[in-house]
Amino acid sequence: MFNKNIKLVIAALIIAYAVYQFIEGNIGNGIFLILLASIFVFLYFRNEFILLAFLRMRKQDMEGTEKWLKRIKNPESALTQKQQGYYNYLYGIIYSQKNLTQAEKYFRKALKLGLNMDYDVAMAKLSLAGIAMQKRRKREATKLLQEAKKLDKNNMLTDQIKMMQQQMKKI
Repeated sequence: MFNKNIKLVIAALIIAYAVYQFIEGNIGNGIFLILLASIFVFLYFRNEFILLAFLRMRKQDMEGTEKWLKRIKNPESALTQKQQGYYNYLYGIIYSQKNLTQAEKYFRKALKLGLNMDYDVAMAKLSLAGIAMQKRRKREATKLLQEAKKLDKNNMLTDQIKMMQQQMKKI
């Protein structure tokens, strides 16, 4: 909704007004304003449109996910680097059902920009391994599978990794 820098300016102005409220003796107003400013600081690190796109993704609504992602105009300037990574990660998931070449491009860009969670990195590498396997690049797929296996610390992707390794044996 707002540019990332505008969010910080709004938070700073609200905090300044909260300090004024504290000085005037209106402690309740000051506390409320500090909480309000914390929302803007939170939205600086977590873009609201990406959060809404993840909610749509959880419901398996790819059209809704893409609709929320398209609302982000000029992601290079509007998002932080990690947010750009998740922006590309979500587009990679969307395009993995439509166009594998586009999906591969988005997943690689997401990995280059960085993702916060090891699970997300593992999922992106697993998806890239699947794309490489479909394009008959067995060596690259094996390498990506091993990297995904190392990153999957909670064993949430072990079934998918085993299934993909069995499919690779058939190639």
